[in-house]
Amino acid sequence: MSRRIWVPYALVLLAVAASLAGLAVRPATGAPQSTVDYVIVAGAAGLRWDDLDPQRTPTLWQEASKGSIGWLSVRSAQRVTCPADGWVTLGAGNYAAYPRVESAGRCDAPAPDLDQPDAIGANIANQRNIVQENQDRLPYGAVPGALAESVRCTVAVGPGAAIAAARPFGRVDKYQAELPTDPRSLLSDCVLSFVDLGTITGSGPDRAAQVEQADAALARIVAARPDRSLLLVAGVSDTDRTSRLHVAIAEGPGWDGGWLTSAGTGRDGYLQLIDLAPTILTALGKDSPEKLFAGRSATVSPDKPANLADAVQGSHNADGRAGAQRGVAGIFFTVLAIIQFVLFALLVPVMVRARRHSGPKGPALPSSRVVEAVELALIAAALTIPAALLADASPWWRADHPAWIFGLVTGALVVLGTAAVRLAPRYRRTLWPMAAVAACGAVVVGADLLTGAQLQLNGVAGYSAINGARYAGVGGVGLGVFVAGLLLLAGCGAQGVARAYRPLIFVLLGGLGVVMVGSPYLGADPIGAIAVTAGVCVAAAMSTGGWLTFTRFAWAAFAGLAVTVSFAAVDLRRPELEQGSLGRFLSALGDGSAGPALQRVAASNGETLLASPLTILAVVGGVMLAFCQFSPWGGLNRLFGLHPAVRAAGAGVTVTAMIAGVLGGSALTVAGAAAAAAVPTAVLVTLRVLLHAADRTRPEGETDGPGGPLLRKSGQDHLLSS
Repeated sequence: MSRRIWVPYALVLLAVAASLAGLAVRPATGAPQSTVDYVIVAGAAGLRWDDLDPQRTPTLWQEASKGSIGWLSVRSAQRVTCPADGWVTLGAGNYAAYPRVESAGRCDAPAPDLDQPDAIGANIANQRNIVQENQDRLPYGAVPGALAESVRCTVAVGPGAAIAAARPFGRVDKYQAELPTDPRSLLSDCVLSFVDLGTITGSGPDRAAQVEQADAALARIVAARPDRSLLLVAGVSDTDRTSRLHVAIAEGPGWDGGWLTSAGTGRDGYLQLIDLAPTILTALGKDSPEKLFAGRSATVSPDKPANLADAVQGSHNADGRAGAQRGVAGIFFTVLAIIQFVLFALLVPVMVRARRHSGPKGPALPSSRVVEAVELALIAAALTIPAALLADASPWWRADHPAWIFGLVTGALVVLGTAAVRLAPRYRRTLWPMAAVAACGAVVVGADLLTGAQLQLNGVAGYSAINGARYAGVGGVGLGVFVAGLLLLAGCGAQGVARAYRPLIFVLLGGLGVVMVGSPYLGADPIGAIAVTAGVCVAAAMSTGGWLTFTRFAWAAFAGLAVTVSFAAVDLRRPELEQGSLGRFLSALGDGSAGPALQRVAASNGETLLASPLTILAVVGGVMLAFCQFSPWGGLNRLFGLHPAVRAAGAGVTVTAMIAGVLGGSALTVAGAAAAAAVPTAVLVTLRVLLHAADRTRPEGETDGPGGPLLRKSGQDHLLSS
């Protein structure tokens, strides 16, 4: 017996090993592109893929067809990236901001404070103040002009280009206000040239005219570009208060087709504005300045459609889908939070009546129809987020009223899922609804990760590429649903085996979850994998019974720490540009430059905590569980006493959600998604336990299989716990 005591703790080591197996292997970063002698950056603030047309913009269309292309996220240090913010971020290679006067609903064209003391270059008078503002006030450590400082000289044409080309002390090496008719000699004066093609704003004929002007200027650049040059065309910013995805084109030696990508996005066809600076220096054969750039050098991946229209328009319009996602996601999670709050509020009197009273005048038990309706409503609520993930496989975002279409598709999937759970032969078993719903959530998210996380990218229950926080792998919502499903499924399954083997169930399923979350080929979330490791260890230690003692917590903390340290040791051996987020953070921590990173995480937690509807879901779910545990009518303590493995699963989900949310900068996002998927079925099972609290129970070990046996009484199926 004494040896069995150590079984959970020995299995903790297996969870650690699984974590390292999933985290240590990283995909290749792609073959480096051919070096060139010149790089020309042609930027047009506001330029989007739907602006391009083979007849109206032939040069843009030709360059995009010949070169490598991608969707450009223009995230900067500002909530909305206006043109000056985009240009200064391009020149800093990091999230930066440019001083501006707030204008309601629009962004002003770039207008730097320029003076030209000679006929060669120019000076930005307030550049030192701009650098100091970014260094002191913003948490990114950006240095405007860091890119220009990395090359011998730069050329700038136009006001936006001057912002990108200005050195930290304000000097623009060579400057012209407008592109000459024949810019051949100008573009070969320096290895790096910036050209402002103008600002694309508005809609309709006016916008089309602005794009045509930009295309005409680009045609002169293409005709005059020097040999062995790389041409980068970028929509460097938004031009109003609505964030969008923009054009990214790279055409030159080694960039002749395919999708643009980078280690920073991990997704073919997606690039960040901050990736352009390291891409430029890599193309010129130069090293990036240490600790100043936040982006990664772009590479090319194959399989871009030969027809440009097929790649960026119609059903492949990532900007259109991402824009629709941002509008519908807030509505969806707000409505879900309201529905769950109302459902739990209506459930309280039902639970009060479900507890049998000893006196003859106590309230009558709720009718079987009421109980049936409540159970179906709880199952439907728990299936809503997995159904929303599946709904993102449909082209709902192309409809005239995308929110309504998405709601109808999600609702239909919820109805089908609820019917499948209800009609299953084992439905009457105590834990069956919880196990079935948990399996649905884990399978939906797991299958999505195995197929490239296509449902989460720009999905309502996923993440938007416009936000610039994540482009591949598992998002905060998906992580919450996946972990809750996996651990609750393990908890329900563990109830059907002997105590000594329950930790094995948690470690097997939990280890699978760690690998899927942490693998860069799947979930690509090392912070999430470490959090899952800690949660699995807590669940495994508690699965044999008892509460979360200090010893068990210490073992779980030790496991999480072991994974963190071991992964960090592997990650830190890689070159800096190939390190993951954890390795880069620990490198900064070691040299004393991690302050901005910690400040960013804290700021992100605070902003998300106050702005996200998932915070409401987390709070509502927590309050409902507290009622179920601490009120006289709750019944959750009885459920935990009868099913200790379920209590262990709940503790593991809580630990994982809190660690992943806080360390990942998403506050209660993971906890809110986990609560939305897990609390309704936990309340359902609690209600079942209350309704049958007076039934005869069997000693533990006399089970009829997972979920507990059935007892025939008065012609009806009564539920008994194992």
